[in-house]
Amino acid sequence: MSETNRIEYKRELSKDLDIEKEVIAFLNYHEGGIIYFGIDRDGSVIGVEDVDSDMLRIKDRLKNNIQPSCLGLFDVRSEKSGEEYLIKVTIASGPEKPYFKRKYGMTEKGSFIRVGTASEPMPQKMIEELFAKRIRNSLGKIVSRKQDLRFEQLRIFYEEAGFALNENFASNLELLAEPDKYNYIAYLLSDINSTSIKVAKYSSLSRTDLSENNEYGYACLIRAAKRVLDKIELENPTSTRITSKERVDTRLWDMVALREAIINAFVYNDFTGEVPPKFEIFPDRIEITSAGGLPEGLSKEEFFRGFSVPRNKELMRIFKDLGMVEQLGSGVPRILESYGKECFTFSENFLRMVFPTQSGQVGGQVGGQADHLTERQQEVLELIKSNPAISRKQLSERLEINPSAIQKHIDSLKKKGFISRDSETTGYWKIHI
Repeated sequence: MSETNRIEYKRELSKDLDIEKEVIAFLNYHEGGIIYFGIDRDGSVIGVEDVDSDMLRIKDRLKNNIQPSCLGLFDVRSEKSGEEYLIKVTIASGPEKPYFKRKYGMTEKGSFIRVGTASEPMPQKMIEELFAKRIRNSLGKIVSRKQDLRFEQLRIFYEEAGFALNENFASNLELLAEPDKYNYIAYLLSDINSTSIKVAKYSSLSRTDLSENNEYGYACLIRAAKRVLDKIELENPTSTRITSKERVDTRLWDMVALREAIINAFVYNDFTGEVPPKFEIFPDRIEITSAGGLPEGLSKEEFFRGFSVPRNKELMRIFKDLGMVEQLGSGVPRILESYGKECFTFSENFLRMVFPTQSGQVGGQVGGQADHLTERQQEVLELIKSNPAISRKQLSERLEINPSAIQKHIDSLKKKGFISRDSETTGYWKIHI
């Protein structure tokens, strides 16, 4: 394990550590980056003594000491390496460069950029060039044309997630373009707006035979997203095939990939042109189209590698608060686990994702992927196929390896879509090949 242009190691979160400098450098870097706490510079795992306290301190420092606001652009979580706990801070490339220390402003003393494995002061000329390119029509800066907004639906969603919105919620969630004016993000999240979110269903392979045109918009964008997810889930039935050896359950589409694609369509959509994302269901595919091409400064290669440049960081932050986004940059890699790069189509003004049904492809697509399993993963899979009721302990005993190693193989097989747990009925393993 060694540091790279995107990975930085820190032994501990000391008072003298300039964490803001490192985060700012990654925010200003076109690929973003990751900082691990509890690892020495030589890659040795040291561990963090007080994980919860340090995580709170990191979040507080990044929230209060960096401008423009980087809320929604970083993710702080704990991880375990052996017997030690680490802190992983994932930072996205920011859309409002240059980022800088609040104390020093847009100066060489306050702005930094990643150069190799180091965070270096940003030259004044680069600071001025980035500032000239800064997106001035971001949703957070656009004043909502309506100011008599209500947020009862948003309050309910936050309460369900275990949070309470206080009287300063508009400021805390960055819903103000001016001290007393709601921005366009607030408008999208309000109880009533004019944003239409449609899920269309067709009875043929073309758009000529429209059978349903469901409207889920004109309400809080979170509510619309949840209703779209529910509709797609309803349209994704499970088919069962009984063979001489086993029962095989297959869904038309991989729901993990679809969920990521739907959330991405909301978070990365360019709402400045008032064009909402579109969701279309055909007998052989689902098409999801979002307005806006790739975010500025992000290449296709970087997009597929999971680098995150949120177009609407305020929306990203709220979707994360509500548990609808798991981790920065995880969406596209999760989609690629089930569907290839060919399902993405890019244009100057739109990004379209096309997901074909898995019927007729189970033997070819998933069976072909089995060739890429490790020998041990194939052994685990064969044992589960022969006995869907087998436990982790039994797998460990049969293969003579420890239960934690078995769990890693199980997690990999689940992630790749070969198995899942039928917890609602028998508790047996479900095999998807």
